[in-house]
Amino acid sequence: MGNNTILKQSTNQAIQLIECPRDAMQGWKHFIPTKDKIRYINSLLKVGFHTIDFGSFVSPKAIPQMADTKDLVKELEMNGPTKLLSVVANQRGAEEAMQFDQINYLGFPFSISPSFQLLNTNSSIEQSLKTVESIQALCVQHGKELVIYLSMGFGNPYGDVYSNEMLLKWTQAMVDRGIGIISLADTVGLATPNQITTALNQLIPSFPDTSIGVHLHAQTNNWENKFEAALDAGCVRVDGALKGIGGCPMAQEELIGNMDSILMINYLRNKNRLPKINEDAFIKSIQIANEIFQ
Repeated sequence: MGNNTILKQSTNQAIQLIECPRDAMQGWKHFIPTKDKIRYINSLLKVGFHTIDFGSFVSPKAIPQMADTKDLVKELEMNGPTKLLSVVANQRGAEEAMQFDQINYLGFPFSISPSFQLLNTNSSIEQSLKTVESIQALCVQHGKELVIYLSMGFGNPYGDVYSNEMLLKWTQAMVDRGIGIISLADTVGLATPNQITTALNQLIPSFPDTSIGVHLHAQTNNWENKFEAALDAGCVRVDGALKGIGGCPMAQEELIGNMDSILMINYLRNKNRLPKINEDAFIKSIQIANEIFQ
């Protein structure tokens, strides 16, 4: 399949916007009250995002900000088509998430950097692959879908070996285990537009039955080139967070924020590729974000 065919197909596919308040909040400098999280995420649920990555079932010692996820999920107003995703780091977290019918997706960070896998989930890549298998079995049993984030998907700051062949290898490993959604995570904002293009041009045609997304971190001076590279390569599943807040506190001290959903939405609107959203709810969500993240 040539690049021209990919581009032609991609322009006919609806963009899936994945909003990630969980990623925005997890490294925030002070604890955000549960009532504010509930108000914010309920507002986001009205906007029209494909999915809200709302929280994580992880150790409160590791990520204190996520200690109230189980309380939060009970108060969410699931009245529209938007789905919920929660991140888990092990089988115990997955079992906890299974208790909530509101949750559609579980996200598991599978790092192709051994150093980061140990930092993030306290396990080796080999152990994490077994965890993927056990969580996938739980998801099948309970009617949920597992989303695999290939963390450090464009390189890492630890000196671990990285190559496009590794991306292909681990994507194939996940597809072999029945995973239907794989997101390439630019965990610390290292990706260049060329890397994004190369990776997606390799993976999207190789796995036509798999949804290949991107979870990019960027700064105000490079977000557009990264976003444009992903779209031009045929990617239709993209993660972001209002105001570009976020970053993984397990990766490094200086957090590189998420790609800003506000900028992404404006870009897509200008290109006539924006899915239908509730503009009033979008503006209200921005207002709440301004109140919470200050």
